[in-house]
Amino acid sequence: MLGSRRERALIGVAVVVVALLLGYVYVVEPLRDWSQSLTEVIPAREKTLERRRAFVAQRPGLEAELTEANKLLAQRAARWLQGPTPPLAASELQTLVKDLAVQAGAEVRSERILPLIDRGEGLQEVPIEITVASNLRETVRLLYDLAHTSKTLTVQDVKVRVVSVGQPRDLLTTFTVSGYLLPGAQAPAAQEPPKGSRG
Repeated sequence: MLGSRRERALIGVAVVVVALLLGYVYVVEPLRDWSQSLTEVIPAREKTLERRRAFVAQRPGLEAELTEANKLLAQRAARWLQGPTPPLAASELQTLVKDLAVQAGAEVRSERILPLIDRGEGLQEVPIEITVASNLRETVRLLYDLAHTSKTLTVQDVKVRVVSVGQPRDLLTTFTVSGYLLPGAQAPAAQEPPKGSRG
């Protein structure tokens, strides 16, 4: 009888020990691991949340900057050739240069469209070569008007030669003038007329 009690007590102790071990392995250990992983994850998540809050707080400022950039882009787009294709842009540039030449009192003798130049980011340079006959004052006025037109233009490779040695006031001026085209840019609602000097 005493032996069976002792056996039962040992079995009871063994069951309790096994239950405790199982409880530790399957309950306490996973809970401890979960708690430890939370301790590691929470600071990272707090940092992510803080970054997101900071980004959301910057949103009104970023939207204002974007609006300002769009306004600036629209203003600059008015100074580009409207195209929308390079041949149409070249035609627009030819018309503009001819109009300015007439205003300056110069006579257009020849003109030709040069190959398109890709300036990157979608921007294309549309160059034309033009030759005008005029005196020195008219040539200077035309070059001035080209520099001060409503469009962004660049004048390069200016070559001036005298038509006749006996008439040094008659000059032939050949130069390359380039406008710029950004395909896909919206054209302004109302275009300005070409702006040159008046007198």
